[in-house]
Amino acid sequence: MAESEKTRKELEDLFNQALASLKQGRQLEGADGAVTPLIKRLLEASLEGEIDAHLDQSRPNRRNGHGKKKLKTSFGNVDIDTPRDRDSSFKPELVPKRQRNLGPSLENKILSLYSLGMSYRDIASHIMEMYGMELSPAQLTAITDKIWPEIEEWKSRPLDSVYPFIWFDALFYKVRQDGQIKSMAAYLALGMNVEGEKDLLGIYLAETESAKFWLNVLSDLEIRGVKDIIIACIDNLKGFEQAIKTIYPKTDIQLCIVHQIRNSIRYVSWKDQRQVIRDMKTIYKASTYEAAEKALLDFEDKWSNQYLSMVNSWKRNWEGLSSFYAYPDSIRSIMYTTNSIEGFNRQIRKATKTKGALPSERSLFKLLYIVSLNIQKKWSKPRSWKQVLNTLTIMYPDRMT
Repeated sequence: MAESEKTRKELEDLFNQALASLKQGRQLEGADGAVTPLIKRLLEASLEGEIDAHLDQSRPNRRNGHGKKKLKTSFGNVDIDTPRDRDSSFKPELVPKRQRNLGPSLENKILSLYSLGMSYRDIASHIMEMYGMELSPAQLTAITDKIWPEIEEWKSRPLDSVYPFIWFDALFYKVRQDGQIKSMAAYLALGMNVEGEKDLLGIYLAETESAKFWLNVLSDLEIRGVKDIIIACIDNLKGFEQAIKTIYPKTDIQLCIVHQIRNSIRYVSWKDQRQVIRDMKTIYKASTYEAAEKALLDFEDKWSNQYLSMVNSWKRNWEGLSSFYAYPDSIRSIMYTTNSIEGFNRQIRKATKTKGALPSERSLFKLLYIVSLNIQKKWSKPRSWKQVLNTLTIMYPDRMT
């Protein structure tokens, strides 16, 4: 009989024995638990598979017997035989050397899968396929909840004293609350420090935004050590300007041009959209504030009869839209779009789009935090950061220290 067929039959026999033991009233967990022999054999079979693959790639290395290891699992302690090789180059992945507890390894794998947007059902299927362990949604929730002490520490961690740029934007989710499903906004504060490094400063949940809400958000940043924000990039957040002028009165507020264009196009017939976009570009690509104002007046003369609401939107938001004209080109491109946070949000949406209505605000916060950890690993600083930093230091010598 082939080795793989022998292993498969042994596992089937152990599984049947476990079922029979359960029917006889034996407990599931513990040294004498019904599934303990099955877990032992699954782990040993996986390790044998790992060493076979290793030896195929490290010839003439050979096996060198087995060692003994007592392993703590979620089903109790299990004694396993671990294969060894002659030159001691075998490093098992399932049960790494010197690891005595399977729990943390498995929990880290579960958190990693969760951060990629997998549902509890998909994670449970994956764990069953890989390790032969059945985990309920309640057990998976308990495992992901173990990250809460880390979240609480993250929420109150000290921040840098100065941030040249902070972007604020919102994502919207459905959350169950008091027997009803409600829409909940998750406001993300993404900062770029003087080193050009991006950092998610905070996640703030709310059903509605207001000056009071933003005052609480900005007060949180102040309490955690933020003394100054040079430029805040936002998308017309209600009550934000009133709140930030209370705590950070020197901060320049820049409304996102891309959002303004998107909102403007909603008013425009499809046959005019291409020309309207070209005319809007003459406004935000103008080299000076004066040239931009002239382009806006020309825009108004040309389109106000057909699309008065669109033109009024530009005039109403002009103060916030035009802040970037006070800065050189190296800084303007960073300011007038919220691309930095929109790219981040896009990745979060991709990882969370299958979640549906979440059971609580706590679940939503946990999901966003875990997903963000995975995304932040790939962040890098802007290539032109040295030039940006030098420019800001010249413009604000007293604030950039």
